[in-house]
Amino acid sequence: MKTTFSRTFTTASLILLATLVLIGISFELLVKDYLTDHAVEDLQNDSKVVARLVQSCFADETLSQRDFYIALSAASSVSGFDAVVCDAGGRLVLCSDAPMGCEHVGMTIQQDYLRRVFENDGSTDTGTIDGLYPEIRYVVSRPITDVVTGERYGIVVVSAPVQDSLSMLNRISEMFVFVSILVVVISVLIMTFFVRHQSAPLRDMAKAASAFGHGDLTARVRTDGDHSEEVEELAIAFNNMASCLQKSEYQRQEFVANVSHELKTPMTTIAGYVDGILDGTIPPEKERHYLTLVSDETKRLSRLVRSMLDISRLQSQEGITDEQKTRFDMEELAGQVLISFEQKINSKQLDVRVDMPDYPVFTHANQDAVTQVVYNLVDNAVKFCPAGGALELTIREGGGKVYVSVANDGPTIPPDELPLVFDRFHKIDKSRSKNRDSWGLGLYIVKTLVCSHGENISVTSRDGKTTFTFTMPLVN
Repeated sequence: MKTTFSRTFTTASLILLATLVLIGISFELLVKDYLTDHAVEDLQNDSKVVARLVQSCFADETLSQRDFYIALSAASSVSGFDAVVCDAGGRLVLCSDAPMGCEHVGMTIQQDYLRRVFENDGSTDTGTIDGLYPEIRYVVSRPITDVVTGERYGIVVVSAPVQDSLSMLNRISEMFVFVSILVVVISVLIMTFFVRHQSAPLRDMAKAASAFGHGDLTARVRTDGDHSEEVEELAIAFNNMASCLQKSEYQRQEFVANVSHELKTPMTTIAGYVDGILDGTIPPEKERHYLTLVSDETKRLSRLVRSMLDISRLQSQEGITDEQKTRFDMEELAGQVLISFEQKINSKQLDVRVDMPDYPVFTHANQDAVTQVVYNLVDNAVKFCPAGGALELTIREGGGKVYVSVANDGPTIPPDELPLVFDRFHKIDKSRSKNRDSWGLGLYIVKTLVCSHGENISVTSRDGKTTFTFTMPLVN
């Protein structure tokens, strides 16, 4: 499996090499064309000079052959070209390498070439000159004619080796190769450092993920390094995910521990009473009393299981859909729920105070869910309200919302406990000796149902009065 470093390094290296090769080829072609054009242009100029020099020699009788030979040899030495002069029949009569006499004197060039030079007033070619020069050359030929009569005296052939003209290109190519190798080496070192620096946080994330998967829930990725924006965002997202998973795991462990505790107490009670009846520890005249206690504990277990099933069902839902909502009177619903607690309210002699508008207050929500919300809040208020205390139910409107409040007298909830009252199995009484009919699931269900409507619920507790308030949409 290729690492990020190897993939990035290979890709960057291939791009760099391809770029250097393309630049080298393009540069070589451009330089070669330039040097070729420059060499041919120089030869053309030199051929004109030599042709005029030969014309002057033929036209000016005062110019001796010795002076002509010296001038031709000097021009050839300075310009670096080789020149030969042929007569009108194509016979070589003069060579710039040895103006006073050369072994090539007397050779005859091809008649087709001679005719082409006269007809086209010159010729420019690249190739070899048989019998003269074996290497490939740039060759420029120009006719020698009398400017007055137009008589053809012959031709002048000026040439220079191609390799001499391209020697600069070879030196440039060698320098380019050296610089390219140097650039590749430096680039490799820079890319190695850069890619390793960029991939370091990814390796740290892999280590943190591996540690997290092996049970280290505190594993996190550092976000204080000099990382790119994308890597920084990825590290932050990873840490947020790890924190959420850690919190979920702690909640799961706490949930399992709480469920185990809540199931253990009634099951131990039931087992103890049943064993006492079976082994005769409990006398027959008290069996009915203890069987009643066993029945109560069984009902408690049933309610606990039912509440847990409700929680599971609510968590599987993404929210209350519009098809599940109806339009109903919030006052009528709250009144019916309050009436269902009449017996418990009377047994504790509670002072019930109801504050509602004189007209119906309609909302659009799931009626069964809202009924359960109001029922759980009133049930919670009745349980914690002391005998002879006050219980309040208030409904008001405001800002397109229906505000439903349930308040009761009783012990003030500490401020640090208020954010936790909606957690599963949370109890202010850690000893769990009071209110044995409650497991801390009712308020969790209430919040889940309210939030599934996209609404909010809050709690306040001060001066011996606790108030729960939730909202629902107000409709006409």
